Amino acid sequence: MSGPEDPGAPVRVLVVDDQEFVREGIASLLGIQPGVTVVATASDGRQAVEAAVTHRPDVALVDIRMPGTDGIDTAAALATRVPTCRVVMLTTFDDQDYVARALKAGAVGYLLKNLPSAELARSVRLVHAGVAQLDTAVMARLAAALTAPDTAVPAPEPAPGDHGPGPAEPLTAREVDVLRLIAGGATNREIASRLFISEGTVKNHISRILGRLGLRDRTQAALYARDHGLL
Repeated sequence: MSGPEDPGAPVRVLVVDDQEFVREGIASLLGIQPGVTVVATASDGRQAVEAAVTHRPDVALVDIRMPGTDGIDTAAALATRVPTCRVVMLTTFDDQDYVARALKAGAVGYLLKNLPSAELARSVRLVHAGVAQLDTAVMARLAAALTAPDTAVPAPEPAPGDHGPGPAEPLTAREVDVLRLIAGGATNREIASRLFISEGTVKNHISRILGRLGLRDRTQAALYARDHGLL
């Protein structure tokens, strides 16, 4: 009986990453794995679409954060231009918002770059066989978000001495957690450890918090948390 990883023609892979060292490293490591062949690489979304049209890969491994056309827009473009190519996000960011947006754009996988090359090759073969692939840490975070009783916190009412305008939209519960830890003086590494997320995800949360609250830096964020009773 055949299975999703039975040997056959190698899975044709396109590797998309704006960092040459990372891109070529992934391509080299995958190239020595059984059942996989890297047919092209690209440094941005535009090149990715051009390469996919030319080489017709079975699977595209796409970094989510790239200058110009990012990974999410690239996934959407590939779904339109080369619908036979299955897109897998390969990134360092395990943020649930990125995951949701990537899947909505047409990606069928979301993996982290710390995955061993043999496991990455196995995921590529499974994706080609029609089996969606999500990193275990990503799945756990999505499950936690889906089962949380309340995933958003209303914007607090302005208070005397307010340091910046209120957010244009509510902070999520996780963003409030990050804000409280910032106000408590925690470093990005300490926040990541306390909340069981990566430092890259912490940086993403802080960037969104500052943007939504109209604040310049962590000091203003700490003052905001104090003034709005979040400590």
